[in-house]
Amino acid sequence: MNRSHRSAFVVGVAAALVALAGRAGAQDAGDTSGLSPAGGGGSLLGKSPGAGGGALSGTGNSPLSGQIIGNRPGASTPKGIPTSIANPTSLGPTILQQPISAPEPEPLSPASAPLYGTLEIPGRAADEDGPPGGVTLDQAISVTLARSLDLKAKFYELPQARADTLQAGLRSNPVLYADSQLIPYGQFNRSVPGGPTQYDLNVTHPLDVSHKRQARVEVATRAERVLEAQYQEALRQRIDDVYDAFVLGTLASRQTLRYARQSTKALASLATKTEDLYKGGSVSLGDFNRVKIQLRTSRLGLVDAEAAYRKAKLDLGSLMNLTPEEIAALEIRGSIEDRSPPPPPVEELRRIALEGRPDVVSYRLGVRRAEADVKLARANRISDVFVLYQPFTYQDNTPYGLKGATSWALGVTAPLPVYNRNQGAIQRAVLNVDQTRIELNDLERQVGIDVDKAVAEYEVTRREVQELRDEVIPEARQIRDELYRLYTSGEKSAGNFIAAQLEFNQVAKQYLDTAIRHRRSMLNLNTVTGSRIMP
Repeated sequence: MNRSHRSAFVVGVAAALVALAGRAGAQDAGDTSGLSPAGGGGSLLGKSPGAGGGALSGTGNSPLSGQIIGNRPGASTPKGIPTSIANPTSLGPTILQQPISAPEPEPLSPASAPLYGTLEIPGRAADEDGPPGGVTLDQAISVTLARSLDLKAKFYELPQARADTLQAGLRSNPVLYADSQLIPYGQFNRSVPGGPTQYDLNVTHPLDVSHKRQARVEVATRAERVLEAQYQEALRQRIDDVYDAFVLGTLASRQTLRYARQSTKALASLATKTEDLYKGGSVSLGDFNRVKIQLRTSRLGLVDAEAAYRKAKLDLGSLMNLTPEEIAALEIRGSIEDRSPPPPPVEELRRIALEGRPDVVSYRLGVRRAEADVKLARANRISDVFVLYQPFTYQDNTPYGLKGATSWALGVTAPLPVYNRNQGAIQRAVLNVDQTRIELNDLERQVGIDVDKAVAEYEVTRREVQELRDEVIPEARQIRDELYRLYTSGEKSAGNFIAAQLEFNQVAKQYLDTAIRHRRSMLNLNTVTGSRIMP
């Protein structure tokens, strides 16, 4: 959760301090109700773990191979790039055609309002997911990859690379040459001997005896494979950007807004009740003022939370390249709860990352491309050999009263590699191979570290979420409930209850922050492995 979201949330947390008079039992509340569980949607990420289907699947002559965020390990993955990326003219809004607005929460009544405001740990009910027609994470990724202008621009590097491969395979053209020799200043005759004048037609054809053309084609082909892997890496990074905007931005700020909104309504109801008690002499002016201050703070926090949520939607909508109208109607469907089985062991995750992460693949292909550069540099040691074929030579003997003669000729021109044998370019190409291999080894080492860090973050946050939910939250709730009972019976002042409520709010806030971190750590496993590990 970034700083603006956290500040908004803290204000909302401080607002949820007091209890409502009425029922002694507490109940959870949210700003939506009766929603079905989150439904799946097709995306470039593929289906959720356990379901069939591939990732980044496409048809036709697609240049990409492998997967960006594919299925769980062991599942087959179609190869290719998205059709929507390969065919930019087919892009268009297919998900947000009918805007959906989130339903407003029902007004709270003393009988139905939450007893302690809404700062409770989120339940596992469907109303935590959002509107039924909201945009899911998979849909957000699909739209982002389909509409991203910088990805469209980067995609054009692939057909450009294929054009380079075509150019590298072209042969050198033969040379047609015609000349006339021994042309006299005047005219040859017996008194002015010379000549005879000669007319030649020559065809010179270069012969690639060192196979430079084949070496050029191999270099261009391997460079094309490197660019395809780099394009996949750009997709991986863009998907990770969507993870941030969706979870740390929109989901987190929506939770903040949800709690701030309900807390303000709960405090407004409590302020009315406390005012009645104050007029009846049951509470002091100080207690009444405390409630009013908290209500005013809560309303300010609500304004801040609404602004933070709008900003988060703008950030996500900008990443998805939505129109202003689509951003205004954007509602998301997703939960911060972990409802998935644990990922594979860390050794398996390292193997998946090293085998399929696009940046690692691009460096491995880069080593092969560097080796092809060495072959090309060595082939360039010897220039082409030129074969001269002179199919027609005419000698004009008419000045001597003789018949003209025709003939033909054949010759070879070969360079002698005495001084320049391309030594510098060969040495540079060999060094580039060693350099690329070192960079690959360093990247593989870093990938292993990334996987270990991601797994550690996942395990730590999951353990923290479970402990907070199962142990810390119930204990803090028991203390708060006890102080509420003593406050309503007149044995404790409002200040005692507010202190207990603040302690509970801090624990609940810690849980919510940790739950959001854990949800992001789940998705980070996808990023560091380059495969669809978690939904």
